[in-house]
Amino acid sequence: MANRTVKDANSIHGTNPQYLVEKIIRTRIYESKYWKEECFGLTAELVVDKAMELKFVGGVYGGNIKPTPFLCLTLKMLQIQPEKDIIVEFIKNEDFKYVRLLGAMYMRLTGTSVDCYKYLEPLYNDYRKIKSQNRNGEFEVMHVDEFIDELLHAERMCDIILPRLQKRQVLEEAELLDTRISALEEDLDEVESSDEEDEEEEKPERIQTPEAHRRSYRDNDRPRRSPSPRYRRSRTPRRRSRSPKRRSPSPRRDRHRSKSPRRRSRDRRHRSKSPGHHRSHRHRSHSKSPESSKKSHKKSRRGND
Repeated sequence: MANRTVKDANSIHGTNPQYLVEKIIRTRIYESKYWKEECFGLTAELVVDKAMELKFVGGVYGGNIKPTPFLCLTLKMLQIQPEKDIIVEFIKNEDFKYVRLLGAMYMRLTGTSVDCYKYLEPLYNDYRKIKSQNRNGEFEVMHVDEFIDELLHAERMCDIILPRLQKRQVLEEAELLDTRISALEEDLDEVESSDEEDEEEEKPERIQTPEAHRRSYRDNDRPRRSPSPRYRRSRTPRRRSRSPKRRSPSPRRDRHRSKSPRRRSRDRRHRSKSPGHHRSHRHRSHSKSPESSKKSHKKSRRGND
């Protein structure tokens, strides 16, 4: 029948390659129009032409679970099981991004952990945009590197449960994989080196010789000299000038001193009206010398006589 796996196909992960797709989704793919019309009688060479016609990636969508063409071609590749060299050429194809993603999906389902890391990690450097269809049938924008990252770390992709991968650290300890070098590390190193050069140019070059370092310690036998004012400030306190500084008069004193002419006239009137002021004035005017008092006494006697 058209839905059977080829006779000489090898079992993958101990099962039939088509069984990697769940039975419900697999039956929906067999019943779909795209599978019956486009995927009938395809070989490994003809799959490339159909993969070049892909416009988006995705799993199933809609309420009645319709499969996308990407998912149908994935199941067809599991059915015919093309050779590994063809899949590697799919992954290395840089002209058609959906052909590359189809080959990456098949490699993730059928390949070993070493092959997955070896062939899929270089695709992290592909930043092209792709269209992805979600469950509701709506399209979303993704990038190729995001799709590859989900393939290597997610448990389910395009509604297919992905086989388990060994951790990269375990494979590195077993010397099956080399340590991964990111393409961004070279750019980061260049940025850091340029920043360090800029900082070195801004800072003044102060290279201290070992002799100068020894001289920096104090020698008690040598007489101390005052350091030059060019490089150090003298530690002796500043001498205060002997000439006394004139203090600026406080604003309060200025207020008391500066009086208006009206206020001065009021003070004079107040002083003239005070009894102490009259007494002192009378005392000053009537106080006479003893000679003048005697003359006035004689005049008064003569008048009486």
